[in-house]
Amino acid sequence: MTRAIMIQGAGSNVGKSLIVAGLARAFADQGLVVRPFKPQNMSNNAAVTADGGEIGRAQALQARAARLEPLVDMNPVLLKPETETGAQVVVQGRRIASVAARDYAKLRPTLMAPVLESFHRLAQGADLILIEGAGSPAEINLRAADIANMGFAEAADVPVILIGDIDRGGVIAQLVGTAAVLAPEDATRIKGFAVNKFRGDPTLFETGLQAIADRTGWTSLGVLPWFADAWRLPAEDVMDVASSPRRGGFRIAVPRLGRIANFDDLDPLSAEPGVELQIIEPGRPLPGDADLVLIPGSKSTIADLADFRAQGWDIDLMAHVRRGGRVLGLCGGYQMLGREIADPEGIEGAPSRVKGLGLLDISTVMTPEKRVSLSQASHIASGARVSGYEIHIGQTEGPDCARHWLSIDGRNEGATSADGRVQGCYLHGLFSEDRFRAAWLADMGAAPSGLDYGAEVETVLDRLASHIAAHLDLTALLALAGPVKF
Repeated sequence: MTRAIMIQGAGSNVGKSLIVAGLARAFADQGLVVRPFKPQNMSNNAAVTADGGEIGRAQALQARAARLEPLVDMNPVLLKPETETGAQVVVQGRRIASVAARDYAKLRPTLMAPVLESFHRLAQGADLILIEGAGSPAEINLRAADIANMGFAEAADVPVILIGDIDRGGVIAQLVGTAAVLAPEDATRIKGFAVNKFRGDPTLFETGLQAIADRTGWTSLGVLPWFADAWRLPAEDVMDVASSPRRGGFRIAVPRLGRIANFDDLDPLSAEPGVELQIIEPGRPLPGDADLVLIPGSKSTIADLADFRAQGWDIDLMAHVRRGGRVLGLCGGYQMLGREIADPEGIEGAPSRVKGLGLLDISTVMTPEKRVSLSQASHIASGARVSGYEIHIGQTEGPDCARHWLSIDGRNEGATSADGRVQGCYLHGLFSEDRFRAAWLADMGAAPSGLDYGAEVETVLDRLASHIAAHLDLTALLALAGPVKF
């Protein structure tokens, strides 16, 4: 029998993704076939599945925690914000449209069918499905057409566990208040609760747990203390992207673009003991002592390029280059480094042609075709093999492409300036490969550490599972899971 339980939050960013990952590893260690599922995710940090589809990066990490390969069915609806009021809609791994928020509200009711289809397909042969909600079910203004929280829980007839975040304060009000605003049939569907991100002695909150249980009738699953190693795992939300601990060594400055995408490229660099990775917030200049400026991926390259200039970062970048500093652009950042970006069909907005930063002699033309693929590459200078992925629109050409530095499945990739100090490419995930990262850092003049990044992620997932198992009642949680009704 396949069982399922849904982990919802009393608010955004309460730690649902991390808890699902930890539960997936903990239950997999008990010998269960566990599969993660998130009906709807909103993130520009996407992962590519083996069949060339896109899902949220958090679901890919959860699949890894469950010791599985990621599948498109694990996240059937992915929203990738392109503007303040619009997003690209990806259904079962494939882009179907770019819509404004108001138009998505009209589209959403049609998406329950593919969501349930993916859920039931994923449930075949599994022991346990761990379902992650989005945002909070207390957003009752969204309930009518909801596919992410209680709307899905009702359609699939699955029980719910509600997570509160004590670190932001008012956790009793978060949980009890959620019960108060929900329709009675939705509140009844919640069977248990847990409190996350506690700092200090969790036994001090025992009366708080009892107060919540008395007012809701839900089963308390416990208090989960703050997990200090969370920063070592790939972040799902752009607001969780943070600088590495200040440690000196090779300094990399990363401007936080407004529509930054696939920022998991930064995680292996941040984990390097000899690297200090600094996230530069809007309103701050690019530091003059950086060894490298890394411009990351973007969901809306032209808009982020305009913001880059509005921050004055283009002036800072030119000064950095004049001082002999190095520059790397990945995907959208690569496109920005060229002489020109043309969008004749208005894919990113109104048809336009804009001047790039001019540090690479290349030009990009935005085209409707989107490349989404897992890619096997080799680093030409070192011969290191790289397993990465590509998610982009646009074709890039120019003289500096003759100085390509990667070969992907037999084709040339990337560009290098004549002096060798500015590079760019479309390949994501390349820094996860230890041999490449070591060779690249050595070429930059840094001291590679010999870090086994994949092993570190596995170690942190094991610690997370142990942390959750030590503080939450997993036996009670599993008993609350309900049978999947096919």
